[in-house]
Amino acid sequence: MSPAAAAQPSASAVPLTYRTLGSTGLKVTSVSFGCMTTSDESVVRRAADLGIVHFDTARSYQDGNNERMVGAALKGRRKQIVLSSKSLAKTGPEASAQLDTSLRELGTDYLDIWYLHAKNSAEEVTDELVEVQRAAKKAGKIRFAGVSTHFNMDLMLDHLVRRGQTDVVLTTYNFSMRDVAVKGAQPRKTDMTAAIQAARKAGIGIVAMKTMAGGVARIGRGDRLYGADQQALKAIVGRQGGALAAIKWVLRNQSVDTAIVCMTDHDQLDENLRAMSSPYGDQDEKILQSLVARIGPSYCRMCGSCSGVCDRGVPVPDVLRFLSYAEGYGQFAMARQHFLALPEQARAARCRDCASCSVDCPNGVQVRHNVMRAQELFA
Repeated sequence: MSPAAAAQPSASAVPLTYRTLGSTGLKVTSVSFGCMTTSDESVVRRAADLGIVHFDTARSYQDGNNERMVGAALKGRRKQIVLSSKSLAKTGPEASAQLDTSLRELGTDYLDIWYLHAKNSAEEVTDELVEVQRAAKKAGKIRFAGVSTHFNMDLMLDHLVRRGQTDVVLTTYNFSMRDVAVKGAQPRKTDMTAAIQAARKAGIGIVAMKTMAGGVARIGRGDRLYGADQQALKAIVGRQGGALAAIKWVLRNQSVDTAIVCMTDHDQLDENLRAMSSPYGDQDEKILQSLVARIGPSYCRMCGSCSGVCDRGVPVPDVLRFLSYAEGYGQFAMARQHFLALPEQARAARCRDCASCSVDCPNGVQVRHNVMRAQELFA
């Protein structure tokens, strides 16, 4: 055990709360471990020692190295944990092959949850991919079938409920998503809280991600968030517990079964666990209202108003999400890797070449400014 881990408080000092994941019967801690940005396996091991039950990774994280690290960190604990991974595959054979690779790298015979990853429209959840999940269940390779969705989340939740073949949904959900406007042929307001409640009532397990709205956890350490004034942001959320408030806001929705939160070190682990024992209060609300006002021009609510692309084929929500990885989470290499994986047309487009932007965000995000910054950083 590392000196840092050895100096941390014992498991008995950390109060935990549990919720049941939809109709699966799986009991998980209301705060779970999102492994995407983690490279220190001692943090994963200590989280398990403290009683964290659910650990989430993906085939694509860290070029596959994340699954290997998680498997090594949790070796010998398989029966005590709930383990999930994801595949970005678009075809059945590719998905099957990725599942087998995930099992091998994680050192397990089965996954508790296996997600079809980053599916943001009904058409992306194909019969072929759903059949791979069904066959994997029958073969004992997975226990429950999941879908993860990053935008159009309320519509995707409704679709997956009606389709009736998904056990768990991993969905973007955070404090910035109150009263979000969506343009289109029929303008509407999204209500993610209500959408989550309806899906949970239908028996789907709800796992929340992106709870920090793009990197709130890092503000207190002097990191930049979307180019905003870091001193002003620190005054709002650093010393006052912005990360904790963000998690508590998500957990106050009792239809959220668990929130997966990225934790890169022991300090973040300790802070995040406190969300399970501290109710959401007036001070938390003040912190988050101030934060929304600060990040509003930059943080994409993933509502789907721009239909996913601009006139030149740039996937605006994806590019803004990659920017949050770099400037909010401090994961520049991962952000650039995602950007470079975009189709050539999207990578080659430059906002500076357009006289005006075809995307008019109804929620006030300065799309052109932020996408230009992403292009400067990653292209």
